Amino acid sequence: MSEVVVRRLAPESAGDRALMDSLSALVNEVYAEAERGLWRDGADRTSAAELAEMTAAGRIVVATVDGEVVGCVRVDRLAEDLGEFGMLAADRRCRGAGVGRELIRFAEQASLAEGCARMQLELLVPREWKHPSKEFVAAWYERLGYRLTHVGEPAEYLPELAPLLATTCDFRLYHKDLGQRAG
Repeated sequence: MSEVVVRRLAPESAGDRALMDSLSALVNEVYAEAERGLWRDGADRTSAAELAEMTAAGRIVVATVDGEVVGCVRVDRLAEDLGEFGMLAADRRCRGAGVGRELIRFAEQASLAEGCARMQLELLVPREWKHPSKEFVAAWYERLGYRLTHVGEPAEYLPELAPLLATTCDFRLYHKDLGQRAG
């Protein structure tokens, strides 16, 4: 596979309907598989309109290979010293090629450059059963240096999405000291 190139989308990219549709399809496809059984039928993770808003605000980062978008992540600053990434998605054809790792590395470096000392991620996990995808990604995040800091109720963090859950879940927050080097 060719080199993975990671970059923040320019705010004017929000007007590229084909790109926003493509990103939305990628995120929804990845999350439909990764969160199978967590959501009621028909619940999408995001929309082209939501991604356009995030892109216009400078919050969307993409990974490309040979000019084709193969992954994305949302990057935010939550507080003076706290960055966050979420909505991480990598095309299944590129799994194991480092797309997710490069997107996270970009998010961490961008947050560090903005003065953040810590990075946060959120993980929705079923409470009463083990989800193979969630078990895998939690272990992967831990190998990258993230540590579980809080377990809460989805309605506390995702009030508009909590009613769409098909099973009882925990909302887990993980933090990483950006001074650490892992992965």
